[in-house]
Amino acid sequence: MQQSLTELFRAVRRASRELVMFDDAAVNNLLLDLAAEIPLVSASILEANRRDLDRMDPANPMYDRLLLSESRLEAIAGDIRSVAALPSPLGLVLEQRRLPNGLELTKATVPIGVIGIIYEARPNVTFDVFALCLKSGNATVLKGGSDAHESNTAIVQCIKTVLERHSLNPDTIVLLPSEREAAGEMLNAVDYIDMIIPRGSQKLIDFVRMNARVPVIETGAGIVHTYIDQAADTAMAADIVFNAKTRRPSVCNALDTLIIHAARLDDLPAIVAPLEKKMVIIYADEAAYAKLLGSYPETLLEKALPEHYGTEFLSLRLSVKTVASLEEALDHIAAHSSRHSEAIVTGDPAAKEKFLKRVDAAAVYANTSTAFTDGAQFGLGAEIGISTQKLHARGPMALRELTSYKWIIEGEGQTRPL
Repeated sequence: MQQSLTELFRAVRRASRELVMFDDAAVNNLLLDLAAEIPLVSASILEANRRDLDRMDPANPMYDRLLLSESRLEAIAGDIRSVAALPSPLGLVLEQRRLPNGLELTKATVPIGVIGIIYEARPNVTFDVFALCLKSGNATVLKGGSDAHESNTAIVQCIKTVLERHSLNPDTIVLLPSEREAAGEMLNAVDYIDMIIPRGSQKLIDFVRMNARVPVIETGAGIVHTYIDQAADTAMAADIVFNAKTRRPSVCNALDTLIIHAARLDDLPAIVAPLEKKMVIIYADEAAYAKLLGSYPETLLEKALPEHYGTEFLSLRLSVKTVASLEEALDHIAAHSSRHSEAIVTGDPAAKEKFLKRVDAAAVYANTSTAFTDGAQFGLGAEIGISTQKLHARGPMALRELTSYKWIIEGEGQTRPL
């Protein structure tokens, strides 16, 4: 495997050098062609996806992430068209100056080069990553999980067909074998890959962080809280909690822990009542459990254990924590958050301002659902993932976040004094 993977890495590195001469108009035409190609080959993609789904238990929280459908493919094609419509992130002048010696200095955005993505059972990521990387001038190495290998293979074949039709090197995108050994080679490909982005569980992210020699941007794991403040509107809180928990429980911006001020415990049954329609299991602390007993179905209500806090459920499960103050809520979030998305529901401007300033997360919300943490929702077209770290990029990693910059120095024969 060592030699064959090395050859793949070399090929994608060569392709990345060719990409810089492929102008934005040509990129946009290719992306629009790809969006048009998706419905033409949807039958083969969905058949490959069905084979992947057949190997997975539908009760597995990852099942929904793995699932493709005609409507989801249509949405993916729409996202690709949105990326094509966005301005190019390349060649943007970030800084420009003329030195006293006459040298002209320009700091401008450039591609990172080769971006490696290691991800789990989310085949839509394959399309999203390719569109964003191509638009930002980057070649792509993909390492998907074995759960989605059939789907990813069909998708990459679709992409390579379009690349060849536009006379662009098909090695612009490479899908590695699904075996775990390939991940190890990828994480150590320092001569060929410039940056690796893991998308998936905390376990996957920890594995990449511990084993990579290539620089890593951490994305994916979302342990998400919504705090219902003493001054919250009950109806608003119920709507926000229902949307954040049930819209797509398997994604990283879904709500995991509802924190409620003790003064609002009487309103807790009304706030969580809509969750019964979706059969959401609630793990409640002592105070919340006592308040919900008799109002929320006992078959869906359990007493919380310590492990129910700081857990990304990725399913229709929710923990509830009662606090005596905003300060206690902030402490709980600080102790258990993955720094992805956090929210407050309040009518108190001072509490809102304190929460927005104090919470350390990539996206911090007031009086709205955390379900909006998404590159497309932020007007960025699409995203590779949500970065939860602070170096280079934070939040949705879209086009601008997939670029670096370089200094361009132009002169007329100047030399530096000896």
